[in-house]
Amino acid sequence: MTELLSLLFDPGWLAALPRFVTPVLLAALGGALCERSGVVNIALEGMLLVGAFAAVCGSYLAQDAAAGVALAVLAGVAMGGLFAWLHVGRRADAVVVAIGLNLLAAGATVFLLRLLFQRQGVLDDARIAGIAPLDWPWLQDLPLFGRFIGPLFHGQSPLFVIALLLAVALQGLLAHHRFGLRLRAAGENPQALRSLGVSPGRLQTQALLACGGLCGLAGAQLSLSNVTLFVENMSAGRGWIAVVLVLLTRGRPLPLLACAFLFAALNQYGLQQQGLSWPQQLSDALPYVVTLIGLAWISWLRRRALLVTLPQAL
Repeated sequence: MTELLSLLFDPGWLAALPRFVTPVLLAALGGALCERSGVVNIALEGMLLVGAFAAVCGSYLAQDAAAGVALAVLAGVAMGGLFAWLHVGRRADAVVVAIGLNLLAAGATVFLLRLLFQRQGVLDDARIAGIAPLDWPWLQDLPLFGRFIGPLFHGQSPLFVIALLLAVALQGLLAHHRFGLRLRAAGENPQALRSLGVSPGRLQTQALLACGGLCGLAGAQLSLSNVTLFVENMSAGRGWIAVVLVLLTRGRPLPLLACAFLFAALNQYGLQQQGLSWPQQLSDALPYVVTLIGLAWISWLRRRALLVTLPQAL
């Protein structure tokens, strides 16, 4: 317990959290939009990987990080548009489409890396411009919480702040705005939307496009902020973690934000213990073990609620 409390006051530990939170949170927010619209999107891994590759391409060619971020968003939107065309337009099964997109992303990035840059495995070049970190040293001088807030924001990527703001904005959008309410209706009661003359398919397409854009931002964080290079399959399961977070929270943005920080804390704690006494395999598995426990707990709660309400309905 004392060791856990000491971590909370460790500036290095706090500063490492946003690097894990940002790509996972951005991808999960995109998945939340799909979840609320009634689309099962497990292609977050592939979208994130394509975004990371496109970000490096744009930054390498223009020698500007903003160009890389813009190209990453466009590539993610294109992936979302392809998903929408196959699933919404052509009525293909969402899970099959998502698996196909994940495989396409893994293969296409490797192929294009060799075709465009004549590189194999890694693209690391001085012409790749990274995202400039936030320079807010004054945060550490704030009373009461400066010791915590300073390491979380000073020296971090601007995309971290954008991810936090998007989580709050999407919570309000889905709960109070007309578009958000219609998006939820597309997943919960599409017939009611059709009776109002609103197409659920159009809303699902918009959700998929927005999801692709957010996954593109997540990829840009990986390849232009966490590092300034591209490595084959560098998403490394972060898209799947985002999928799990969406399932755990049922696509609710603020609980999703809390779960993303919990995952990041467990990941950093595991890495620290790896350097001290824990085996590497145990520390690597820690976040996923907690995820399985969380999924089992949620499943038990839902089954319990069903057992309580079913006799009343009968």
